[in-house]
Formats: sequence, C-alpha cells, structure tokens
Amino acid sequence: QVQLVESGGGLVQAGGSLRLSCVVSGGRAFSSYAVGWFRQAPGKEREFVAAVDWSGGNTHYADSVKGRFTISRLYAKNTVYLEMNSLKPEDTADYYCAADGRLRFGRRVVDYDHWGQGTQVTVSS
Repeated sequence: QVQLVESGGGLVQAGGSLRLSCVVSGGRAFSSYAVGWFRQAPGKEREFVAAVDWSGGNTHYADSVKGRFTISRLYAKNTVYLEMNSLKPEDTADYYCAADGRLRFGRRVVDYDHWGQGTQVTVSS
C-alpha cells in the first residue's frame, strides 16, 4: 500500500515562500512513480500544480505557478518537494501530493492512483 504524507504548509504573507514536502512509502520503489502536486481552494475543484516524472528529469507546471514554484525529488529520502516563491493570496488552498504508478505523468486528477491527506497553505494579503 502506497502512502503519501505532506508537510510544510502554513500561513505566509504575500510575496513570501514555503516549501512543501511529500514522503512516499510502501508499494513499489520510489523511482517507479511520477509524483504530482495538486491544490483545492474552498468551493473549487482540485487543480493541477506541478509534476515530476520517475527519473526526476522532466517536470510539468500549471501556467499559474510557472516561474514561481519548483518541484524536485530526493531519492535518498523518498521525498518530493514543492518550493513555492512569490506567493499570492490566490495560491491559498489545500495542497495534495499524488503518485502515478502507471507512467502517465499527467495533469489530471484521474492520472494519479494514490493521494496524501493534504496540507493547508494560506497566503495573506
């Protein structure tokens, strides 16, 4: 059973930074999974933020975060990071990481098989 645990959320002022972490355990080897970050604001649908493939060499970003957010993975710690800079109030949401074990490396919720419980990010203006 694959488990994903997010951490690093919190309250930050606009223009500030946060780093989210997602530890992946269980299931197959960490290198077997593409991992994505999604977010969901109150009353809105869950939306794609960023993804990194199983090699760590390829990434996707939503246009709304491109140039501000960076996704990376550290194999020694089975961890995927989301570095978020220049945060805006519209980045406020619950952030979820998800693992894709079927090599899709997609941008849709349905492309991912396993999900964490989420971590809350609040950006004040």
